[in-house]
Amino acid sequence: MARLVMKFGGTSVADVDRIREVAKRVKARVDDGNEVAVVVSAMSGTTDQLAKWTSDAAPFHDAREYDVVVSAGEQISAGLLSLALQECGVSARSWLAWQIPILTDSVHGSARIKDIDCSEIEKRLGENQVAVIAGFQGKGADGRITTLGRGGSDTSAVALAAVLRATRCDIYTDVSGVFTADPRIVAKARKLDRITYEEMLEMASQGAKVLQTRSVSMAMNHQVRVQVLSSFANSPGTLVVDEDEVMEKQVVSGIAYSRDEAKITLVRVADRPGVAAAIFGPLADANINVDIIVQSVSEDGRSTDVTFTVKEADFERAKDMVEAAKEDVAFDRLISDSNVAKVSVIGVGMRSHAGVAQLMFSALAEKGINIHAISTSEIKVSVLISEEYTELALRSLHTAYGLDAA
Repeated sequence: MARLVMKFGGTSVADVDRIREVAKRVKARVDDGNEVAVVVSAMSGTTDQLAKWTSDAAPFHDAREYDVVVSAGEQISAGLLSLALQECGVSARSWLAWQIPILTDSVHGSARIKDIDCSEIEKRLGENQVAVIAGFQGKGADGRITTLGRGGSDTSAVALAAVLRATRCDIYTDVSGVFTADPRIVAKARKLDRITYEEMLEMASQGAKVLQTRSVSMAMNHQVRVQVLSSFANSPGTLVVDEDEVMEKQVVSGIAYSRDEAKITLVRVADRPGVAAAIFGPLADANINVDIIVQSVSEDGRSTDVTFTVKEADFERAKDMVEAAKEDVAFDRLISDSNVAKVSVIGVGMRSHAGVAQLMFSALAEKGINIHAISTSEIKVSVLISEEYTELALRSLHTAYGLDAA
């Protein structure tokens, strides 16, 4: 007998018919003798609608009331799935975050989980009752409802799996697993049987939308085995596991991309101590995340060009803040470009193989794709390119690294 946490995303519970199909999947696991806890997202499109109504009611709304409204979607899904399970003969009960409780900090809209008391849930599991838990939500220090941010139901599921010491956390979505690249762009992309936590974390942070970054980080920290699989097929998915469980480590396991990028270049910045802090300090204070940073010093050593990237949603705000700091930073002019994309090659095998970056640069050069900026980590190489070359770059790199399906 295993203890499983099953998480179903918005497309999996999009309507009552799909909820009935989810109930059949859960029943099959229960009939196999497993203890099962289920975490659900809001029905597809519900959170967006709730957020819109909140903004329509009060454009400058109270974040605490915003969380009350947008967390309602998961409550509906949890109740409906519990009813569907009961209809097919499975003992089930819905749970909201405050009933468990799932305790968080009080940062409304992007709260972080601090503690979970699963004693009552464990008792019910021991009595063969399925616990259907509303994802995405928590209970703040002041007792009010909080939400974990977009994709927060993945984090809810992994956190519960860690506390419940679950055998595995199965995350059901609208894709059949983790692919070597986006199969909508790269026709020869193939599904991976296994991927390491580190690779999945890089894939998620570099644009792959299969799992939320925070959920992968939590799974890695607590050694929770995660499986990504489809709600609409019965094929095995992709296991996200520790590096020791991957027998044959590929040099490159996958290629990710993000079009949500914008580039800012400051020309002829005074080359003196404190300049970098003057540029990036105000951005950090405004919670604007800076990704790639490139600095090139002039021949005379008196000035430097600084290029960095931010999310496209922060582009205009970041430009305004840098322009406002022009006197402190002392640069000649600002050049900006929002028509860029980031493409990343990722693999734990990079640690022991040379030439990974060189192959990337050569493959892009062969297609006439210019590189604007480069960023590397131990298991990742990212480049910034013009957005119109994104799909060509993905297909070319996928072939260059031998990832094409046979």
